[in-house]
Amino acid sequence: MKKVGFIGWRGMVGSVLIKSMIDESDFKNLEPYFFSTSQAGQKNPEWNIKYKNELLIDAYNIEELSKMDIVITCQGGEYTDKVFSKLRKSGWNGHWVDAASSLRMKKDSVIVLDPINQLSIDEAYDKGIKNWVGGNCTVSLMLLAIHGLLKEDLVEWVSSMTYQAASGAGAKNMRELLLQMGQIYSSVSDDLIQKDLNILDIDGKAMALMNSGNFQKDNFKVPLAGNLIPWIDEDLNNGQSREEWKGQSETNKILSSGFKSIKVDGLCVRIGTMRSHAQALTIKLKKNIPIETINKIISNGNQWVKLIQNDKKSSMNLLSPAAVSGKLDIAVGRIRKLDIEENCISVFTVGDQLLWGAAEPIRRMLKILIKKGR
Repeated sequence: MKKVGFIGWRGMVGSVLIKSMIDESDFKNLEPYFFSTSQAGQKNPEWNIKYKNELLIDAYNIEELSKMDIVITCQGGEYTDKVFSKLRKSGWNGHWVDAASSLRMKKDSVIVLDPINQLSIDEAYDKGIKNWVGGNCTVSLMLLAIHGLLKEDLVEWVSSMTYQAASGAGAKNMRELLLQMGQIYSSVSDDLIQKDLNILDIDGKAMALMNSGNFQKDNFKVPLAGNLIPWIDEDLNNGQSREEWKGQSETNKILSSGFKSIKVDGLCVRIGTMRSHAQALTIKLKKNIPIETINKIISNGNQWVKLIQNDKKSSMNLLSPAAVSGKLDIAVGRIRKLDIEENCISVFTVGDQLLWGAAEPIRRMLKILIKKGR
């Protein structure tokens, strides 16, 4: 069996990955070795799996890493930048599977989303490519949501307006959001009991706290609870954020085999939800087709798309982060023709970015490598 080294399994994406692998009995098909950047020499986690190393291995030890057939890392881009090149220069010729963005756009790497680009993965594997990288969370979720339209070559362009959860920024940011919620409530909890107190006075008190130096904002730098942040990732100094740039660049790298390229752009916004990203898509279709046909095409895109009827009750109850968090289902709804132009439609989609947006493509790529390596 293949020797597989795991790095970053304690983090948010890594934890989701390991849980999914345990739930799906993936560990029975490989020899797992667990590495750590900070706790080498300590005992392995207490999971009901067969360990090949009794103690955690130093994740910076190139000699130990080079013993692996496959390295899975959810440790982040900083770790990849420090270790990947050294490991390759040492002569290691194994498969590197990475959840971080550092290697995504490199020529010798493939962004993995196998329901969409299995053909690209197969072609790259046959050519000897051994660097496999999970894609941007909103890009992966968007492509899965509109997979049916892509297969029918119906998409001319997409404007994607994202509503991204705190978890997309990391575990510390999720904690900070909860702390911010608690601070706001504590600041007005006594006032809320007084039903005759003017709500604008209560609002003013909450806003004063949010804009004060006493408000918890070490990670987001600004309030997120009771607020939103209309910028995610680096400033590219052209009015666009790096997160927005990823929309088109990563989409078309994923679609490089078997699909025609499409134009994608929009704005990325952080909102005060804990988990699961939402996107409001405006899609220009290449031809005018009935809405009933569009619904059918989208619904049949892949097994994870769950079409939500475009009515108030269904949308409110089924088309939300609260409804999809923790599930592989990708809810797709609010589909209608727009008055802008007869070929333009709206689509609203929500998916758990810790699953299909992060851990699940990595898990599935590992299974592909295990299968191909037999």
